[in-house]
Amino acid sequence: MRPLQMVDTKTQYLKIKPEVDAAVLSVMESSQFIGGKVVNDFAANLAAYNGVRHVIPCANGTDALQISMMALGLNPGDEVITPSFTYIATVEAAALLHLQPVFTEVDKRTFCMDVEALEKAITPKTKAIIPVHLYGHAAEMEQIMAIAKKHNLFVIEDNAQAIGCDYTFGDGQIVKTGSIGHIGCTSFYPSKNLGAFGDGGAIFTNDDALAGKLKMIAAHGQSKRYYHEMVGCNSRLDAIQAAILDIKLQHLDEYIAARTKAADFYDNAFAGYKQITTPFRASYCKHVFHQYTLTLNNVDRDGLNKYLAENGIPSMIYYPVPCHKQKMFDAFGGKNYQLATTDWLTERVISLPIHTELDEEQQTFIASKILNYIN
Repeated sequence: MRPLQMVDTKTQYLKIKPEVDAAVLSVMESSQFIGGKVVNDFAANLAAYNGVRHVIPCANGTDALQISMMALGLNPGDEVITPSFTYIATVEAAALLHLQPVFTEVDKRTFCMDVEALEKAITPKTKAIIPVHLYGHAAEMEQIMAIAKKHNLFVIEDNAQAIGCDYTFGDGQIVKTGSIGHIGCTSFYPSKNLGAFGDGGAIFTNDDALAGKLKMIAAHGQSKRYYHEMVGCNSRLDAIQAAILDIKLQHLDEYIAARTKAADFYDNAFAGYKQITTPFRASYCKHVFHQYTLTLNNVDRDGLNKYLAENGIPSMIYYPVPCHKQKMFDAFGGKNYQLATTDWLTERVISLPIHTELDEEQQTFIASKILNYIN
């Protein structure tokens, strides 16, 4: 059996090595390492894939979130509603701009923003909502957009873990996550479903004026070189990463299918065990399984994590400490929140290896060890 990894990026690379190597070499020979045709072509291809008018590439997913909030003109003290059960970057970007994070609950089944809790969290100071499509499952965007419209709020989708996810509206319309809110943000961190060979990110929007502003902010606030109209930052996706991502974008649906097949195997292996709740799949979206996350019932989660490691099986806890309990948010009133579902999940979730290169032998071994521990 091949050694187990949470994500096997090397084997994935070897399958497309000739294409990737040729693309990288082409950039090297052109010596156009920043901007240019390769980056523009990737942005256009990603826009077509995700069904949006504009894609603005940037340096990473955190920058994508920060630039988005800057472009919306949010001011210090404005409230931004976000789930606490998410990676720290979602909330950190708001804090960096001296905005006030307002933490809200998630749904126990989807791990995504609870829409009832969202509406209760809105105050006159609320200016934006940041739903997170966690682990590859979409938040309930149709309801979130309706709430945002009702209260005249911006919506920034954190799509770092769900690129390629199909969302179905009540009228049957199917769109990609990241294309529904006023702005969508994603990350190309190497372990993502569409991962670079380094860091990278992108911003999506269908608003022409907003797209222009996003581009300017990402380029030092300039639309013309050396003429700076607003305070911006320096956030660029380099051409080598764009070339690699453009190749991998052609395989993204294939990658999602492989992850879904692996998830199906796990689902079947754990079916009927009341101690294990496998990932929920809502009818309104197609889960893309950036993570395969179990919720354990009456099982020593940390003990299982240790047992798996002892048997050569990597597993991860995403996330052991929710944002509202992180020390960095003490100054933002994090300690004042009582989020029972979030706390309940952080004590019970565990993520198993899932990637495009998992085979049945590996998964059989993983499942057998988990069931052995439980039994």
